[in-house]
Amino acid sequence: MTRIALLGSTGSIGTQTLEVVEQLGDGYDVVALAAGRQVSLLAEQVRRWRPKLVSVADAAAREELRGLIGDSTRIVCGEEGLVEVATWENANLVVAAVTGALGLRPIVAALQAGKRVAPANKEPLVIAGSILMRLTREQGLPLVPIDSEHSAIYQCLRGEDPATIERLVLTASGGPFRGCALADLAGVTPEQALNHPTWKMGPKITIDSATLFNKGLEVIEAQWLFGLPVDKVDVIVHPQSIVHSMVEFQDGSVLAQMDDPNMRTPIQFALTYPHRVTSPRSRLNLAARKPLSFEQPDLDVFRCLALAYDAARAGGLVPCAMNAADEVAVERFLQGRIGFLDIPRVIERVMERCDHVAEPDLDALFAADAQARRWADEECGC
Repeated sequence: MTRIALLGSTGSIGTQTLEVVEQLGDGYDVVALAAGRQVSLLAEQVRRWRPKLVSVADAAAREELRGLIGDSTRIVCGEEGLVEVATWENANLVVAAVTGALGLRPIVAALQAGKRVAPANKEPLVIAGSILMRLTREQGLPLVPIDSEHSAIYQCLRGEDPATIERLVLTASGGPFRGCALADLAGVTPEQALNHPTWKMGPKITIDSATLFNKGLEVIEAQWLFGLPVDKVDVIVHPQSIVHSMVEFQDGSVLAQMDDPNMRTPIQFALTYPHRVTSPRSRLNLAARKPLSFEQPDLDVFRCLALAYDAARAGGLVPCAMNAADEVAVERFLQGRIGFLDIPRVIERVMERCDHVAEPDLDALFAADAQARRWADEECGC
């Protein structure tokens, strides 16, 4: 029996994970849930799955949820609640789909408790990749990613000798501003940036896709997951989002994983790993698709992607500071307090102010995250 603790159950990945578990049927159960403030939806999930433990954002959300579900389920809150769900004794798989740096401590705790983790959010590996990969090695646990690009690479590498990898190629849809010149982006509104042509995601991830910062996070994540120097991780724009990523080997062969743009396939792969099981969803029909196209990203226009490569090469605290700065800048942009092109400006200025510490521990990373957020607010004029 695979017993799942789901962090971020009311978000896009969380709700799709529950749909996949429903389809998988016998052999899979949801034993603990964690969410933020979408209490009504969480209450519906609790009534369906009857978990023994649930976590919410704060005490107010806890009391609201208690009024909807009664006393049959234990309710905790805050970061401590996330950690408690991640280490719930009855769970043997933790699906981590909490957006942002908030997901780091629960993943660390889950790995330390000997739980298999399927990460759906990029930030923990970006911030603390060295620490998380060390824990997975020490525990002998596979870290099977849910992110579609890294799931694609993971699938392409099954049975292959890692020493034969020439490079990894992450595909990017290009977002709503593919083909735009830098001057075209000066007056971009939040509404325009949230209009993604391919994927339906939460606002933070959607803005990160519009700036290609999201792809920069994936570059750093791939560096840690697959043990390659960052200069062997490339990005190519593929607007149709059919090829989810590729691996090129030393003999010149290229393997690609393809599917319709649908997160249920990588979710199911992570839940059922190391097995593949039948899925009821529709199959990819290439003959009915438009021609597939590929192009190089413009790093002058999408400065955030170039900054992510810089952060990966710098290492230490810099990726952590970069991520924190982006979280603040995106929030301020969505609030209408800074412009779209201010996002990379804020990130770059915070990276310049960051100390270079080679092997930071968790305490140093959390301190750097807090400091970077203060700097980012200063750069935003807040």
